[in-house]
Amino acid sequence: MSESLHLSTYVARPAHEVYAYVGEPAHLPEWAAGLSGSIEERDGRWFADSPMGEVEVRFASANPHGVLDHDVTLPDGTVVTNPMRVIPDGEGSEVVFTLRRRPGMTDAELDADAAAVRSDLATLKALLER
Repeated sequence: MSESLHLSTYVARPAHEVYAYVGEPAHLPEWAAGLSGSIEERDGRWFADSPMGEVEVRFASANPHGVLDHDVTLPDGTVVTNPMRVIPDGEGSEVVFTLRRRPGMTDAELDADAAAVRSDLATLKALLER
C-alpha cells in the first residue's frame, strides 16, 4: 500500500460547473502549473508539455459522480494515476486531489509535489471564483 495525501479546496461554484471546467483537458494549462506549457489533442488523445517533456493526459470517462481521475504517461512510459473528485458541498463544491508517494520518492519530493498540488488547487479556486 502506498502513502497518500488528500489535498482539497472549497470552490464557491456548483459542482457540475467545476467538474465541467476541470474535466476539459484544454483548460489544464490555465491552472495546473506542471502542464503550463501547452496542451493539444491529437487523434482523440491529449498531449501536454511539462518540465519532464511531453506527457499524455487521460481523464476518466465523463460521469455523474464527480470522478476526475486521470493518468499521466511520462516520457519514459511510466503511468502516474491521479485520483481526483469534485464533491458537491451546499451551493459550492470541494475539489479533492489524492497525491500518492511513488516508489523511491523522498520526503522532500513528496512535500514538493504536495506544495505544487496545493498551489494548483489555489489557482483553480481563484480562476473559478472570479
